[in-house]
Amino acid sequence: MRGFLVTSAVTACAATLTLPVLGAPGAVSAPARPAAAPPKAPGAAPVRAPAAVPAKIPGATYSLPLVPLPTAEGGGAATPGRAQAESAGTGIRGLRPQRVKPFSMVGIVWDDAGAELRGRAQVRTRAVGARTWSGWQDVQVQDHDRPDVDGSEARSGLRGATAPLWVGASDAIEVRVRPGAAAGRPAGSATLPRGLRAELVDPGSAPARPRSRAAAPAPDDEERATSAVNAPLAPLGAHEIPAATHRPTAEEVATLTAVAPGASVSTSTTRDGRDGTGGTGGTGDRFGAEEDASAAEGQGSEGTDPGDASDASTGASAGTSADTSGESGETSEAGVNGENGPADAAADDDTDTGAVYAGHAGPRPRIVTRAGWGADESMRERGFVYTKKVKAAFVHHTASGNGYTCAQSPSVIRGIYRYHVVSSGWRDIGYNFLIDKCGTVYEGRAGGVAKPVKGAHTLGFNTNSMGIAVLGTYGTTSPAKAAVNAVAALTAWKLGLYNANPRGTTTLVSGGGNLFKKGAKVKLKVISGHRDGYSTECPGDRLYAKLGTARSTAARLQGR
Repeated sequence: MRGFLVTSAVTACAATLTLPVLGAPGAVSAPARPAAAPPKAPGAAPVRAPAAVPAKIPGATYSLPLVPLPTAEGGGAATPGRAQAESAGTGIRGLRPQRVKPFSMVGIVWDDAGAELRGRAQVRTRAVGARTWSGWQDVQVQDHDRPDVDGSEARSGLRGATAPLWVGASDAIEVRVRPGAAAGRPAGSATLPRGLRAELVDPGSAPARPRSRAAAPAPDDEERATSAVNAPLAPLGAHEIPAATHRPTAEEVATLTAVAPGASVSTSTTRDGRDGTGGTGGTGDRFGAEEDASAAEGQGSEGTDPGDASDASTGASAGTSADTSGESGETSEAGVNGENGPADAAADDDTDTGAVYAGHAGPRPRIVTRAGWGADESMRERGFVYTKKVKAAFVHHTASGNGYTCAQSPSVIRGIYRYHVVSSGWRDIGYNFLIDKCGTVYEGRAGGVAKPVKGAHTLGFNTNSMGIAVLGTYGTTSPAKAAVNAVAALTAWKLGLYNANPRGTTTLVSGGGNLFKKGAKVKLKVISGHRDGYSTECPGDRLYAKLGTARSTAARLQGR
């Protein structure tokens, strides 16, 4: 992993804080100057300089160590006993109200990726140009969208991290983190992980779309490589891959899914027990039954789809326990979520993704490329890492809040990308795809949208799967119908390339976690929620409740 050195000064009231070394961002480039007009010949008509393509404004990351706070409210004098507790890591830590350089996303990281932050983290911010502060907002402290800890991304630079929170353009912040005791331990034993610091992310801006190909700047080597793996879906440097109206042929699928000879293919899994507790061995079934979002209290905000009553079932995160005898416990999907009838019984068989393409891939949706959302390719680690196939899709929410507009989606994604790479130490953004509330699909981790790119999205199940993250937080807010439809369209296409039935099940080998031990053969739905592979609230109850609809729609788009 490359080093990234971030140094900045932050003014706090009348004092100046010098930010610590985090690692080095790309150098800030000066805005491009318009090309000079050639000299005008006597009597000739005026010659206009060619229109300049607006330069991309690089982003930045500011890292602020969290300091002991005297009381839970951040005021008052510290007592000797409290000071001793703070030095032991049991006190409250945070940042006092202070002005900072402009940022739009915030998260909290710590030194040991294997340690968990138990407690509550909150931030409040002040918008650029405003005089009043926002209310306190919770930062999701448990974020298990992460790389496998003994895979190619597991290295000394990997850090523990909360989910990032999108707060919009801000120039002042206050942070407080209260420790919480682990289950079964006394409250006084609560500690916080070492090296806590707030990461303030300025996502920068993407270059404007050039009016003509001649006006587009020449891509550098990494940009060229990132774009080239999407051929023949789009030309080099394209900002989007257009939607297709037909299902791909077998010849097209063979070309699109082929991995270049000599490419890095990963088959590794995670170390047992590094991040998990109480994992179960053997073979397991994780059918994660859905609940009807409309039956929950309140209807959520935008995007509520009252027509999803068919998604009702017996529990939001229920699943049969792992069979420690080593034999797979067969459970009919039709009896778990009420989604499938007797005609769908065959869909419960393990999906065969190794056979010749069966012609079931749905039409490809429009996909905004990394160039389209403005990825800085110099920031990530070079090269691409692949697995052998794509047998399942794990659906996530980013837990970054719902206070973004669709026009801001590229900025949110650039912020998540920077947070994953610079702040958390990953090789690239973790998700293979991202979807906003308007249903726009974005290319995530580099390597080719049709290829089996290994992501960092579901600890223990990153191999032979893909991660799809819906921008937002969907615990109590229902996802927009457009976003659910986009999940269905994307999975119908991508899973179909590998003969995966969206209404079926498949078996993945666990890399280790808090539900399944390393090596356990786990039966999962082909379209699963993050919580089906790891004990987490992700993708939120309301989005999880819509997965039955996504499965049915995806299967229909595949012609099943």
